[in-house]
Amino acid sequence: MLMGYKIYATETFKTLYSSLEKDEQRWIDKIKKNLEEYPTGKILKYSWFREKKYENKRLYYLIDEEKKNILFVSFASKKEQQKIIDFVTLNMKELLKYLKSLG
Repeated sequence: MLMGYKIYATETFKTLYSSLEKDEQRWIDKIKKNLEEYPTGKILKYSWFREKKYENKRLYYLIDEEKKNILFVSFASKKEQQKIIDFVTLNMKELLKYLKSLG
């Protein structure tokens, strides 16, 4: 059997997740299962930075192909997309270092 991907979440994401609607949480759980087997998603600026679309919102995550880790960073509206892209770009070193340290 193929080694699947391990999914992690930032503390910010965990807090955000608990405040979401039930249907949004269910969708994220479903995506999580899919990503564990096969990480896909629209590439944002870098191959390791992806998003998945749910209605008018997006799930943002980072992928470490080498260690097979995925880090959920945010779930927000399309309106906030640029802010999240900027945040990830600005904190890229720390985020990737954190991602590599997991598991």
